[in-house]
Amino acid sequence: MDFFLGLPLGWAIAALFGGAMLRSNATYWLGRGVAAGCRHTRLEKHVNGPLMRRAEAMTARFGPFAVTLCFLTVGLQTAVIGSSGIARMPLRRFLPAVIAGSLIWAVVYATVGLAAIAAWFALILASPWAAAGAAVAIAVVVILLVKRRRAKRHQQMVDDGGAPVGPESPVERLPAFTDHHSAALPTGLRIR
Repeated sequence: MDFFLGLPLGWAIAALFGGAMLRSNATYWLGRGVAAGCRHTRLEKHVNGPLMRRAEAMTARFGPFAVTLCFLTVGLQTAVIGSSGIARMPLRRFLPAVIAGSLIWAVVYATVGLAAIAAWFALILASPWAAAGAAVAIAVVVILLVKRRRAKRHQQMVDDGGAPVGPESPVERLPAFTDHHSAALPTGLRIR
């Protein structure tokens, strides 16, 4: 991290852009390799089936937006880019999307991201207790926001006359019917 902090902004963006391009293209080609390898196994009927063809068509059409926007997320980039490779997104769509996404990521990380990380490490070095307190405060704010959102969703469902969503919602039972095949199911899965 100190390496990037010591670089002029343009060089830091260029270095981060290059790293993002290498990582994302390696992930894409790894996904392409997995898909090609599956075509030589018992999974071939699924990989070449109609569902996968639909997924490939949707990825070719909407995938570039997902690829570009995934660079603004944490923890989703590898899954989106890898699935783009598995679904064989055409390179003419993948490369512009990954270039745009990598550039956005590099600019955000080189400006706001590195400054936030540097400030966090400075706080840890200056006062570990203050850093722990800040981490707890951030966690409390996130928990409160999540609870508020869930309560709002719950109230909206109640106002709309629907049952609440979540663990407190009543379990809806399927209509009762019997089937001679249910005897072959494990005990907990019998159809009644």
